[in-house]
Amino acid sequence: MSESDQVERETMEFDVVIVGAGPAGLAAAIRLKQLAAEKDKEVSVVVLEKGSEVGAHILSGAVIDPVALDALIPDWRDQGAPLTTEVSADHFHYLTSETGGLGLPTIFMPPLMSNHGCYTGSLGNLTRWLGEQAEALGVEVYPGISVTEAIIGAGGEIEGVVTGDLGLARDGSHKDSYTPGMALTGKYTFLAEGARGSLSKELIKKYDLDRESGTQKFGIGLKELWEIPAEKHKPGLVQHTMGWPLEDNTGGGSFLYHFGENLVSVGFVVHLDYANPYLNPFKEFQRSKLHPRIRQHLEGGKRIAYGARALTEGGWQAIPQLAFPGAALIGCSAGFMNVPRIKGSHNAMLSGMMAAEATFEAIEAGRAHDTLDAYPQKLKSSALAKELKKVRNVKPLWSRFGTRLGVILGGIDMWLNTLFPFLGHTLKHLKPDYASLDTAAQSKPIDYPKPDNALTFDILSSVFLSSTSHDEDEPVHLKLTDPSIPVDQNLPEYAEPAQRYCPACVYEVVEEGDTVRFQINAQNCVHCKTCDVKDPAQNITWAPPEGGDGPNYANM
Repeated sequence: MSESDQVERETMEFDVVIVGAGPAGLAAAIRLKQLAAEKDKEVSVVVLEKGSEVGAHILSGAVIDPVALDALIPDWRDQGAPLTTEVSADHFHYLTSETGGLGLPTIFMPPLMSNHGCYTGSLGNLTRWLGEQAEALGVEVYPGISVTEAIIGAGGEIEGVVTGDLGLARDGSHKDSYTPGMALTGKYTFLAEGARGSLSKELIKKYDLDRESGTQKFGIGLKELWEIPAEKHKPGLVQHTMGWPLEDNTGGGSFLYHFGENLVSVGFVVHLDYANPYLNPFKEFQRSKLHPRIRQHLEGGKRIAYGARALTEGGWQAIPQLAFPGAALIGCSAGFMNVPRIKGSHNAMLSGMMAAEATFEAIEAGRAHDTLDAYPQKLKSSALAKELKKVRNVKPLWSRFGTRLGVILGGIDMWLNTLFPFLGHTLKHLKPDYASLDTAAQSKPIDYPKPDNALTFDILSSVFLSSTSHDEDEPVHLKLTDPSIPVDQNLPEYAEPAQRYCPACVYEVVEEGDTVRFQINAQNCVHCKTCDVKDPAQNITWAPPEGGDGPNYANM
């Protein structure tokens, strides 16, 4: 807690404080309670979630590998988990043009890339179900609570967290509804905030946790949920594409999954190490749906939801130090996504479970606020580590050689690491994503088609479908270190890319006569955090707004 914070706060004490009610945080909480029950011990666990409810901010494709669920709740299939559509068909296409493409036979794909045995569904709904399981075991789950800072002891150990104040006006003054945040202390604190978590970012920097791993890499994932005619629905069909509409030097591609009652998840990922400042991930997603191999699934259907989220893409070599005094990074706060599989929820859950096991051992031994060395040790010898090591070179190969050659080289590398798991060569990531942009003078503007409002849409109508809400009379949660940089530096050098990389029209360059100003429409923010990653001057900091704000995703 900062020394300047003189606010009188209520304090609640727990054994373990978990920031984030996603798959990692809830799996950790459930595992702690399971271990306590096995040993007939009492372990108090609290999970804090900034969304208005558990699952409100969860967005994923999703094709879910059940390996973590099988380990955590072996009878989940009989317990009513909302994951019932098993993968029935698995297709991969390289799109060569706006109408052409090549299908890659699955026989050439490394075994790890197969989706058979996995399930299509809504990760948000699965997370809600995990929240119910956690509460049934006695976990205290509090949604609508933002966490703004860590409580740091005299020796540098993490002693808990402080939740955000409620009822602050836009200028920082106290409204009639003002309520100070609380201090929640614990013997150990887990950071399970997801990709580019605000507190995780701050503590990674403070404790220099990435001094050996180097920079993390990211992508932006955009997703729509469609309801399609029953006769077109193929439960369990999975399709991925790479290539068009992206240039060869820009990584990414589309995903499309059939699940549930006539539902289709369709989405697009753009790797945030792209170079052209004129690229617009949202518009790339929209025009990708015009390709015959995608549009055939959607025509005659209705778009019912939209969202976007940053993804961790650095892989094995970008995982920071996982444990430090009193705290641990779990899930995508650390970055356990398997990039070529586009899967991370199972690894997030496994990391939470391993952290829980190490923590329970420490609490049983009477320890508190020390470094949980057993957690990274467990992880390094786990199936999670074996999986990520097999694909560790794929992302660097894509970044170095482009999509066409990079996919071939990445496939060869995965096969070699599958057949010869003792291979040790690891490619490093060359530079952070924000440093990858060419200047506007070096780049060519991209001419995107106008939305047809049948298959393709504009941003603002999309944001409406995310059910995003922020109180307009609250502090802006998108902070500029230097307010002059967007117009004076980013605009002439990069044509101010924030007005394009943001998938919610938060940032605008507004011309009023001879005056040009940078406008932040914070109420549109879907909490994807792309701006925090991609701003070339690293001038934008995403901070948590009042608890309960942001998107309210359903079935996402």
